Amino acid sequence: MADALTPDTPPTLLDVRWRLTGPPGRDDYAAGHLPGAVFVDLDTQLCGPPGRDGRHPLPDPAALQTVLRAAGVRAGQPVVVYDDGDAMAAARAWWTLRWAGHRPTWVLDGGYRAWAAAGLPVVTQVPSPSAGDITVRPGGLPVLDAAGAGRLPHDGGLLIDVRAPERYRGEWEPVDPVAGHIPGAVNLPTTGHTDGAGRLRDAAALRDRFTAAGLRPDTPVAAYCGSGVTAAHTVLALHRAGRTDAALYVGSWSEWITDAGRPVQR
Repeated sequence: MADALTPDTPPTLLDVRWRLTGPPGRDDYAAGHLPGAVFVDLDTQLCGPPGRDGRHPLPDPAALQTVLRAAGVRAGQPVVVYDDGDAMAAARAWWTLRWAGHRPTWVLDGGYRAWAAAGLPVVTQVPSPSAGDITVRPGGLPVLDAAGAGRLPHDGGLLIDVRAPERYRGEWEPVDPVAGHIPGAVNLPTTGHTDGAGRLRDAAALRDRFTAAGLRPDTPVAAYCGSGVTAAHTVLALHRAGRTDAALYVGSWSEWITDAGRPVQR
């Protein structure tokens, strides 16, 4: 782990620790982070403002470019993103960077928790990175809008709802004002893509899981969740399983329900 992050030309490290509720990730970063890591806030810097497009919509490309350049992201230079360890926020950061056209971008499997547990160095000093030169070019990964998400199951595609089964069934909704799911979506919680330590399962195990959910080689596939964060984790898992064409419905359920004319299934 340490060897991969400390070559002669180290990658740009982004700390994106985040919680849906609770203290902000910046507090965790201040208490200790990987050497050289720059904190980037998922809510305010990697996403647009919440509203009719959902709770975590796509960022404005120019604003994202400013954020990434300030963090030291350079064209063609590897970027490694990490969160506390479950890879949910890290996956959305990974997805956002790749959507913006940046390669290579990787997720640190196991995140800060695994790094610290291995006794690797942790610092509190905040780095001052040299300005990056990344040019954000949207479209590096496929995106679905609400209309596309609604059509996908009826066109023979697989639309995966990655939330907890209770939320999918509409029995319990702790965040959004309407419970249920998009008609035709199948439920495959993204937490099942990881082992007990929060690391992604191997490619074969992930392929078996997606196949059991109905995915075939010629089946278009996309994922959604409450606001496009945990669904990005499923897209990451699909990439590991070999489906690099998987789309993300970024607006997800929090956008779907802003239009009362869209159907809700329970």
